[in-house]
Amino acid sequence: MPISPFEDRYKTEMNAIFEEEKKLKRWMDVEIALAKVHAKMGTIPKEAVKQIEGGAGKVKSERVKEIEAEIHHDLMAMVKALSEQSGDASKYVHLGATSYDIEDTATALIFLDAIKTLDSRLETLGDVLRDLAIKHKKTVCIGRTHGQHAVPTTYGMKFAIYYQELSRNRERLEEAKKRIGVGKMSGATGTMATFGTKGMEIQAAVMKELGLEPAKVSNQVIQRDRHAEVLCDLALTAALLEKIAKEIRNLQRSEIIEVSEPFGKKQVGSSTMPQKRNPHKCERVCSLARLVRANVQTAIENIALEHERDLTNSANERAIFGESFICVDYMALEMTKILQGLEFFPENIEENLNLTHGLIMSERLMIALTEKGMGRQEAHELVRELAQKAFREKKDLKMLVKEKKLLPDKELEIIFDPHTYIGCAEKIVEEAVKD
Repeated sequence: MPISPFEDRYKTEMNAIFEEEKKLKRWMDVEIALAKVHAKMGTIPKEAVKQIEGGAGKVKSERVKEIEAEIHHDLMAMVKALSEQSGDASKYVHLGATSYDIEDTATALIFLDAIKTLDSRLETLGDVLRDLAIKHKKTVCIGRTHGQHAVPTTYGMKFAIYYQELSRNRERLEEAKKRIGVGKMSGATGTMATFGTKGMEIQAAVMKELGLEPAKVSNQVIQRDRHAEVLCDLALTAALLEKIAKEIRNLQRSEIIEVSEPFGKKQVGSSTMPQKRNPHKCERVCSLARLVRANVQTAIENIALEHERDLTNSANERAIFGESFICVDYMALEMTKILQGLEFFPENIEENLNLTHGLIMSERLMIALTEKGMGRQEAHELVRELAQKAFREKKDLKMLVKEKKLLPDKELEIIFDPHTYIGCAEKIVEEAVKD
C-alpha cells in the first residue's frame, strides 16, 4: 500500500520518470554508453558492447534489490546484476567508472526528461491563461491594493499577468537545461586517473553518446548548485500556481464571490455544513507549494558537501527530486482544470465596483480637476477631504462633488463610470499574450 500521496493521490505522468525501474534503466544507459566508447577506442572488444546491451535488457529490479540487500550498495548491485547477464563481457562492465559517474549522469538524463514533461503541462496551462485573458480583457472589475478597493482593472489583466509570469518560469526551466544537462566520467575524485591520458576524451565521447555536455571539472559528484537551481525554478513555478490559487480563494469569499473554482453537482463542501462551497482545490495547490519551497532549502544545503564529496545529499535527493517535479506537475494539472471550469459571477463583479459609492473614482476626479486648472496638490487635498466625508457620512461621492459645483454634471457622469476608466488595459492584455 502506498505511503506517499505522490504514489496515488497526486500521481501524474511524471511518476514514471522517477520510478526505480526508470532510474535503473538510465543507469544502464550510461553503462552501455561507456562500453560503446571503450569499444571505439579499442579498450574492450566490440562484441562486448552487444553482450552488455543484451544483458541490460535482462536485468530485473528484483535481482538488483536482492544483491543490494547483501552488499548495501545500490549502484554496485546494478553493476553485479548487469555483469551476471553480460556473459564474457561482464569483466568490462563499469570499467574505469565510479558510482556517481553513472548516477549523476543518469540523473541529468532524468531531469531533462522531467523538464520536458513539465513544460508540456505548463504549455497547456499557458493556453488556458491566454484564452481567459483575451476573453475577459473587457471584464471590468475593482482592483485591490492592501486589501482595499483601489481603481478599476480587468480580469483580462489578471490572467495576462499570470500568463507572462508562467512564460518566464518556462524560460527559466529551459535555460536550466544547459546547466543540468551535464554528466561526468571522471572517477573517484574527478581526476580521471582510471582512464589514464584518455580521460577527457572518454568523458566527452560518453556524454556525446548520451546527448549531454561533459562537466568541465568535477570531484566525485556533479556539483549540487545545478540541481538546486532546477528546484528553485520549480519553486518559482509553484509560487505562481499558489498566487493564482490564492487570488481565486480570496475572490471566492462569501462577501466578494466574484469567481469560484468549479463545484460538481454531487460535490460535498463540508461534512456538517451542507451549504459550503469550499475552494479546497485551490487550497490544495497552496498547501503543496509550501512543500516545493521547503525542498529548495534541502537542495541548497546539499551544495556544501565535504572535501571531494560526502553522502549527506544522497538520502534526501531520493525524495526531493522526484517529489518536487511530481508535485509541481500535479499542481499545474490541477490549476489547469480549475481555470478551465472557473465560474464568474458578473452581478457580484458589478456590485463590488459600486460598493464604495464612487470612492474608487477619486483619482479620476482629481485628474479632471487638474485639467481644469487646479493645482495637483490642491486637487488631491480637496478630493481627499470629500472622499473622507463621503466615507464617514455614507454618502455618494458624486453627490458631494455636485453640491460643490466643481464640474458640469455631464462630465461627472463620465468621471464616475468605472467601466470607462481602464486606461490601456485592453491593449496591454493583447500585447502580453500575443506571443
